[in-house]
Amino acid sequence: MGLELTTTRIEDAANWARKFSFFSYPFVTACCGMEYMSVTSPKYDIARFGAEFPRFSPRQSDLMMVVGTITERQGPVLKRIYDQMAEPKWALAFGVCASTGGFYQNYSTMPGADQVIPIDVYVPGCPPRPEQVLDAIILLQNRVQEARGHSQVRDKRAKLAAESG
Repeated sequence: MGLELTTTRIEDAANWARKFSFFSYPFVTACCGMEYMSVTSPKYDIARFGAEFPRFSPRQSDLMMVVGTITERQGPVLKRIYDQMAEPKWALAFGVCASTGGFYQNYSTMPGADQVIPIDVYVPGCPPRPEQVLDAIILLQNRVQEARGHSQVRDKRAKLAAESG
């Protein structure tokens, strides 16, 4: 009956808590919205991963799910909403249109959301299956735990630059 003691860094404990409490902001623009709705249904139970409640205010969210086609006119709006989100923040490109522009090869379609905001995880497919989205959330959880998200890496670089310069 010995005393068990576990030591950790506060940052590791915070990342463990963050990975199970995503507050998602769905930026839904096209047909992938139907698959997004099925991911949040009871059949796939996204609540197991702590991402079940969408927040429709960027100030209350830390995960942006870019779902569907992004046009050039929507790009500045997407950037403004992403900038309003709380730090640390993550982004997930949902579907081939959000990842690469899809089969729309014209002047008005943006060739991927990563032209405007940093994307942490890409989900392929037209439309992607709900299982793929769940796999992407698990992958993002692992990135958050290891502090490999874009905003986390940016903060580490800024801290190192301040210490060295």
